[in-house]
Amino acid sequence: MLSLILKLLIAHIMGDFVLQPDSWVEEKKNHTYKSKYFYFHGIVHLVFLLILLEFEWSYIPLIVLITTSHLIIDLIKIKLETERNKRVLFILDQLLHLAIIAVVVYIKFPYSLELELVYSTDCLLLTLAILTITSVSSIIMKTIMSKWNLEENHPDNSLENAGKYIGILERLFVLGFILLNQWGAIGLLITAKSVFRFGDLTKAKDRKLTEYVLIGTMLSFGLAISIGILYKHLATQL
Repeated sequence: MLSLILKLLIAHIMGDFVLQPDSWVEEKKNHTYKSKYFYFHGIVHLVFLLILLEFEWSYIPLIVLITTSHLIIDLIKIKLETERNKRVLFILDQLLHLAIIAVVVYIKFPYSLELELVYSTDCLLLTLAILTITSVSSIIMKTIMSKWNLEENHPDNSLENAGKYIGILERLFVLGFILLNQWGAIGLLITAKSVFRFGDLTKAKDRKLTEYVLIGTMLSFGLAISIGILYKHLATQL
């Protein structure tokens, strides 16, 4: 079963990402099913599925199912896509493709989903740690840092919510490093962030921005390390 899953995923990645030029994507957006590249895209998937599944006749109906459903899903996505929803549709598009792969695998190798694992104490504890280190920590950071309202906090050339997402990502990295016992990597992450912020700090008119950045960085990493250590301690007690 694992071999089949890997083959189907490789075929999907080759067809949807590696061998789908941007020009094909734009052409499909402009002409939908009338574009020749819409069908070229399907042929690429078909060829890779045939090659990876070694032209085995028993797989032919499943290959047709995957290829046909892939084109139908892509067509629906193209029809519904706008500038506002394209990111959501991209995620839904990929989830539907993966769902079809899961169905095909189930047809060949019937399996059961163990929901007990999802509701296990280990899984629930990890979910709590991730939620705390992302959403909860972001609110804590925002509440504490709102005490200082620097003019530099709202530059016109800053990406929307960039600071929030950077904080979430860095805390997730810290949690991962703690779980892997790679404490040195946390120091490397702090150093890397300091290097990237060096330009902002050297351009500051006074030391307020420097102090603001240092407080935010230490608070973010402090929360991540505390939550990571607490999670690891509780996980060992289960």
